[in-house]
Amino acid sequence: MSRIGKKPIPIPKDIKVDIGTDEVRVSRGDQTLSERIHPGIRVRLEEDQIIVERDNDLRESRALHGLTRSLINNMVIGLSEGFTKNLEIQGVGYRAQKSDNKLIMDLGYSHQVIFEEPEGITFELASPTRIAVKGADKQMVGEMAAKIRASRLPDPYKGKGVRYAGEVLRLKAGKTGVK
Repeated sequence: MSRIGKKPIPIPKDIKVDIGTDEVRVSRGDQTLSERIHPGIRVRLEEDQIIVERDNDLRESRALHGLTRSLINNMVIGLSEGFTKNLEIQGVGYRAQKSDNKLIMDLGYSHQVIFEEPEGITFELASPTRIAVKGADKQMVGEMAAKIRASRLPDPYKGKGVRYAGEVLRLKAGKTGVK
């Protein structure tokens, strides 16, 4: 039995859960997240907990058991607390600003890099060099943060670029001139 899969998921008071035949919907207010369920996995509601079970011990069912439980748990946590990815911008003249629902970044290119907030995601700027990507859907938050980071990957020689907060970057040694 999967150690992760057999743990029940506690449901906070303000979260509503609807379990269909092949889908689980988790909602809070006007926000709703849903996840499709594999036919070999059963999800049931018991008091104020969600229980995830599998029909058999096939390899695929064992793998999907823990995955399904984690995806449902992430939906519950996302709607109750939310997810955040923090990014840092390093480099002379590199900065970000927010205008309406757009993130506008100067990253050393001849043009500005612009990202629009997708539905369910918000950008917050603590300073011109610190960006926070927030939202209820963990996958969308991570994907948006990865797209922003990919707009100017950290340079392995000088360390300039966009990186995750706390990301350790190993700098390479430059050329040594021959004398």
